[in-house]
Amino acid sequence: MSDIKKIVLAYSGGLDTSVIIPWLKENYEGCEVIAVSVDVGQADELDGLEGKALKTGASKIYIEDMRREFIEEYIYPTLKAGAKYENQYLLGTSFARPIIAKRIVEIAKAEGADAICHGCTGKGNDQVRFELTIKAFAPFMKIIAPWRIWDMKSRSSEIDYAEAHHIPLKINRETNYSKDKNLWHLSHEGLDLENPANEPNYDKILEMSVTPEKAPDKATYVTIHFEKGIPTAVDGEELGAVELMKKLNKLGGENGIGILDMVENRLVGMKSRGVYETPGGTILYKAHEALETLTLDRDTMHEKQILSHRFAELVYFGRWFTPLREALSAFVDATQETCTGDVKLKLYKGNIILSSTTSPYSLYDAEVATFDQDKVYNQADAGGFINLYGLPIWVKAVLDEKRKNN
Repeated sequence: MSDIKKIVLAYSGGLDTSVIIPWLKENYEGCEVIAVSVDVGQADELDGLEGKALKTGASKIYIEDMRREFIEEYIYPTLKAGAKYENQYLLGTSFARPIIAKRIVEIAKAEGADAICHGCTGKGNDQVRFELTIKAFAPFMKIIAPWRIWDMKSRSSEIDYAEAHHIPLKINRETNYSKDKNLWHLSHEGLDLENPANEPNYDKILEMSVTPEKAPDKATYVTIHFEKGIPTAVDGEELGAVELMKKLNKLGGENGIGILDMVENRLVGMKSRGVYETPGGTILYKAHEALETLTLDRDTMHEKQILSHRFAELVYFGRWFTPLREALSAFVDATQETCTGDVKLKLYKGNIILSSTTSPYSLYDAEVATFDQDKVYNQADAGGFINLYGLPIWVKAVLDEKRKNN
């Protein structure tokens, strides 16, 4: 350990990283610890972070505002792909880790650090996401993962350590949920949620949303405009990426949108139960999917739905910076060339109800689809089509019948 003299720590100010700074100082004699916090929308979680890091032993702290890059370079590509892990999870923690780790690597290189440290547990997905990103940009950088080597084996023992070292915490043993917050979502894990038989106490844990029962009795309408698959305006107002996300989070949260209780399969093999709040993101996914029903032809849509599953796995498994993810994004971008238009949604007590969809590139032709009389579709053509399309079925049935009679 004596060769490690400067460590850059991925610092959130939460329980794990709060105790890691003094632990590093104790276990890597004479080392300098530089804290790095990447702002992807943690909001008030960043309050007092600088003073806390310095007080607990860091020599300096970087607080990097990367909210816009987070949305434009990580969230939007995933949204355009329609990627949902296990058809439910909108990947809020998953795509935040690559941007955080990449920026930490850049600072570590600039500082001449010997190692990068993170506070991810040995049971979770985040250790993989952080370390694969580090490997992609600093293949020879040493990585320190205290959870895999220290004597503390639980969050309770971390609290004991913090109390013994007079480290201030914003939590206590009763509110010690493991949480991750950014502009896209807020996740909750641990405590009573570890038993899937327990109904979540939503009044206790929700921060971005209200429960559907507490949402207004009157529906809220919202119209979202997309340009090539990217949301650019809400109710006719052009907004930057950060402002648009905040606006939709507020609308969604007020109407009880985007609350997900899920048991998922972690990359390391175990099942994990979590509660996710993704109000604005859930609205965007619904609107984007609706717009694609107009702008994508059948074969492209069906192929994209297959590949979106693979895209979600790559993001969840920490493989953002890989040739395959980049290739899938290139395919997705090609599908989004005509994904422009407006989607109007009704938000009501946790529900998102499609109201209307319009696009200058719509492939929907009312004259062809109508049940009324038309002059462009010859219904008699369907008979020949069915005969040819069903030819393999017909041939097999005829031959089976002959064999049976013989």
